[in-house]
Amino acid sequence: MNVGVAHSEENPNTRVMSSRGVWLAYGISVGILHLILLSIPFLSIPVVWTLTNIIHNLVMYALLHAVKGTPFETPDQGRDRFLTHWEQMDHGTQCTSSRKFLSVSPVVLYLLTSFYTKYDPVHFILNTASLLSVLLPKLPQLHRVRLFGINQY
Repeated sequence: MNVGVAHSEENPNTRVMSSRGVWLAYGISVGILHLILLSIPFLSIPVVWTLTNIIHNLVMYALLHAVKGTPFETPDQGRDRFLTHWEQMDHGTQCTSSRKFLSVSPVVLYLLTSFYTKYDPVHFILNTASLLSVLLPKLPQLHRVRLFGINQY
């Protein structure tokens, strides 16, 4: 029994992406971002797709790979304090459905972006760099690894 906390989970970060409706809300929020960018009159379609992809990847990198700890009071005695949300997800188990979804969705958005930008070299380089920056930290080989001491503490 967890005394003093309002939830029954030891760490709610481990199950949030497996919750009901989260994947749908994720897709809808990406769609809304794209529609908001489309409503700006001076942006062309390729620029809007590239901005959608880059903003999505920046936000997902910040939420999953840069921010550490939990926003909840947890009885884990600080064990998860130095872990990112990606490392806490599903108790660190690799290849779960939530992790697969969060790994495949940037790739799908990248493919859509590449198609709608007609593989323009500038857009292609920007989108590829953005995709790699969000996919590489998700690799199982980089679980709990801090390159060059970045985000170590």
